[in-house]
Amino acid sequence: MTGKVATLQEWRVARIAFLDKEKALVKAHEELVAERQMLPMVLVTKEYTFTGPDGPLSLKDLFSGHSQLIVYHYMFDPAWEDGCDGCAFTLANAPDPRHLAEKDTALVIVSRASINKITRWKAKNFWTFPWVSSLGSDFNYDYHVTLDESVAPIEYGYRTKAELEAAGVKGIKGEQPGLNVFKLDGDHVYHTYGTYNAIDAISGINGYLELTPSGRNEGKIPVAFKLPWELAEGATKQ
Repeated sequence: MTGKVATLQEWRVARIAFLDKEKALVKAHEELVAERQMLPMVLVTKEYTFTGPDGPLSLKDLFSGHSQLIVYHYMFDPAWEDGCDGCAFTLANAPDPRHLAEKDTALVIVSRASINKITRWKAKNFWTFPWVSSLGSDFNYDYHVTLDESVAPIEYGYRTKAELEAAGVKGIKGEQPGLNVFKLDGDHVYHTYGTYNAIDAISGINGYLELTPSGRNEGKIPVAFKLPWELAEGATKQ
């Protein structure tokens, strides 16, 4: 639903009044970012092994010479042939890793599917992000993006199974989206931040759409965007 039709003077009055709210939100966001940067860090003591296209990698290897690492947990169960469509939307919003590298930060995608399936899915969608498999590792379970009660107690979004069920979230299991941040200081890796419900904040496409009268225009299916391979296929048919 869009706003009513108004005169230029009426529009200007409303816009200036709304500007005050926008400025307050920007200030609140800046304060939140500053507070996030001051959160305590946790030393990572467990050794994790990942599989990349060229073989095994450690968590330290994922930093690729940088001091900061952002890990996006892409939902891709080992039994699936294709990765999650919703996670694909998040990748559609991801920046060029070279720009992050200029700020001493690496971005790596991690999934539990085999590296062969990841490589195929990555190529099918023309993605070039560094992407590794955590299959055979505790990584997904320790950071609560693969939920299997036979392996570890259910926890998601910093809520236990009981807390989730009390909030109406029941039967949650399997692969889940998430984002974790790590800091490398000498030989030590620290976990600095993790989020499971604020991933939307890095979806730049939504930021543009929210400037329009129709907003995200999601309809019944959120993040209903075509995958890169579907866009390419559609272009060849024109």
